[in-house]
Formats: sequence, structure tokens, C-alpha cells
Amino acid sequence: MIPKYTFKNGISAPMFGIGMDQVNDPNTALESLLYAFSIGYRSVDTAYSYQNEEAVGRAVRTCGLPREELYVTTKLTAADQGHDATLRAFERSLRNLGFDYLDCFLIHWPGKYLYVDTWRAFERLYAEKAVKVIGVCNFNIHHLGKLSAETEIMPMVNQIESHPYFPQNELSRYCQEQGLLVEAWSPLMCGGIVLEDKTVLSVAAECEKSPAQVVLRWHIQKGHRVFPKSVTPTRITQNIDIFDFALSPEQMDRLAMLEKNNFRIGPNPDIFFEL
Repeated sequence: MIPKYTFKNGISAPMFGIGMDQVNDPNTALESLLYAFSIGYRSVDTAYSYQNEEAVGRAVRTCGLPREELYVTTKLTAADQGHDATLRAFERSLRNLGFDYLDCFLIHWPGKYLYVDTWRAFERLYAEKAVKVIGVCNFNIHHLGKLSAETEIMPMVNQIESHPYFPQNELSRYCQEQGLLVEAWSPLMCGGIVLEDKTVLSVAAECEKSPAQVVLRWHIQKGHRVFPKSVTPTRITQNIDIFDFALSPEQMDRLAMLEKNNFRIGPNPDIFFEL
């Protein structure tokens, strides 16, 4: 039931998956992923900085599903930016995962000075077919414009903080107009106050769904790819149960009114990791 997004190169990515941020215990990561795969998840989002690439790779290799049915994303940490350092970091992540190719590789944060050289290394990895989809995280419009002007391939993905209090509508529209898939990190505000918002609670009651399911469905209907993090089987099950209902245009409009000016829970990309 999970819809897929098809990139211009023909690669498809499930629009829903599971995130591994802050899952530092390898056994917990392995068990939660094996459970997720068993109930229909086919995508996982990790990063070198999450320190669980090895557990993700073990889950993929032991879950019993064909490798080509699974879509795995990992990310380049800020300390590994630069052309040659990027190539070395990519090989390290492949070894950690135990893969001979990667589905999706992203620059985790833009920094200030190295992301163009870093992106040229991404272009090389893509040309060599070592990775199927290349993209970025936390890039603002000016970062993407610089890549467009100075490199050959535009990113296929931009993973950004997005939730009803901070939807980043202008950036999201720009990405979609330029053909970039928008991925929302922290789609539930890390289980934050948005799930207690009276409008979200009202819509959840109308739909007979949980607040988290309503917010995740809001993302899907906005065209965002989402991968909420959970290690609890009941929540992993609940999170994916969002494809048997739809929010009405009126409900989407009510949720759109929740936007609060610059209500970030994460860092501002323009000042974070100034490399």
C-alpha cells in the first residue's frame, strides 16, 4: 500500500520508511528493523553519524527480503566533506553496511565552503553506479542554486526539517519545482508539542486516527517522503497505518494554519557546521 516516488532515472523509492536517528544500541536497531520489514516497511534512513550503519546492514542481510526490494539511505557527515574525503567516507559506509552499492547517499549538512567539491564527488559516485540516488539534507535555496550553477547534476533529494509548525513551504515548493523529492526529517517534531495541538487532536478525532497518523498523512498529501523513528513495535505498526484514509482539503487547510514563524527544533543550516 505504500506509494512510491519514481526519479527521472527510473529508480523508485517508497514514500514511507523508518528512521534510525538516535538508535545507538545495535541490538535495538536490528530488532526494530527486522520487525519493521516483517510488517511491510521497505525503506530505512540512517547516517554515519547515527553510529548504526552496521546494524542496518545486518538487518538488510538477514531479513529474508531480496536486497533490491529495500531502499537504504545513509549520509555523509560534515567532518568528511571535500572531494577525496567524501570518496573515502562513502567506502567506509559501504563497508559498515556490508553492501556493494547504495540506494541513496546524502550530504548531511551544507556547511559553507566545501559542499560544491563534495557534490562533485557525489556526481562521480553516481556516474560509477556506486549509488542510485544522490541528494542533500538541510540545503536552502541559495545552496541549491550554487550547485545548479557550478556542477553538472542537480540533487535528486533534499531532506529538510518539516512539520506543521515549520513546513518550510517556500523551500518545499522550490524543490518540487526543480524536480527534487522533499524528505521530511523529524516529521512529528520528535514526538513534540504538535501532537498535542488542539487542531491536530480535532482532526485526529474526526478521522478516528492518532495525532501522529494525522501528521504523517499530512506529509504524504503534501508530497513529502517520511521515515518516522521508532523502536517500539506498536508505534512502528501505527506509523505505517496511514494509507487507508485521506485528509480532506478543509482538514489540510486547518493544519496549514498551524505554521509558526521559524519554529525550528533543529539548527539553522546557514550557521551549522561552518566548514
